[in-house]
Amino acid sequence: MKTDKEAPFYLPQGGEITLFERAAEHRLPVLVKGPTGCGKTRFIQHMAHRLERRLYTVACHDDLTASDLVGRHLISGEGTFWQDGPLTRSVREGAICYLDEVVEARKDTTVVLHPLADDRRLLPLERTGEVLEADPHFLLVVSYNPGYQNILKGMKPSTRQRFVGISLDYPVPEIEARVVQTEGGVDELLARRIVELGQALRRLEQHDLEEAASTRLLIYAARLISSGMDPVQACHACMVEPLTDDVSTIRALQKIIDIHFGAQ
Repeated sequence: MKTDKEAPFYLPQGGEITLFERAAEHRLPVLVKGPTGCGKTRFIQHMAHRLERRLYTVACHDDLTASDLVGRHLISGEGTFWQDGPLTRSVREGAICYLDEVVEARKDTTVVLHPLADDRRLLPLERTGEVLEADPHFLLVVSYNPGYQNILKGMKPSTRQRFVGISLDYPVPEIEARVVQTEGGVDELLARRIVELGQALRRLEQHDLEEAASTRLLIYAARLISSGMDPVQACHACMVEPLTDDVSTIRALQKIIDIHFGAQ
């Protein structure tokens, strides 16, 4: 897929770009794991552009069925016809099929991935009787947040072991500041201050918060500030309210914001 569009902005954290490229070269499915808002989806978008392949993204959820992925028969005024789902289109076209937060999907749904995620690279379509052999450029990619793993929501070992794994985390401060500066539209000094605040908030994660302030939230705060909003208000809206409803925790987070941005 040739495109003149600029590649989605992404700064590598380590060797993930090379690893992804080698996996694609050998037609190996890829599993990307990391906390919420660390850049998993942006990484996949960047790699799809880099490899010049179309990207189909599926946001997984409890009600996702195999038919949502594979396809179903529909009825029109001219009769019944078959409509491919995103997984089937990817298999036919040689695209990347990205299942975001795959652990949210029902286990009986993800089983359909098994023959695609090994040497067979086949997709049986029970409703039509077809057995599709994946285009050589087809690539299956899934992601999830390890922090959400539990007995009820987790990938079966038989599924996990079909994938090459890539772990991402929140970028180191130097890289994260560059990301916030570029994506948030602020200068370098302000980007560094926002990242320093994010780092301070993350240190509370194990004590008061279920999740840390993500890189995504830091970017949101930067965008609000760049539009003229008061930094304290912007940081509260982006780095406090989305993280907790507990009044005492809100006060603790606000104190940290005041320390970093209260005295202007």
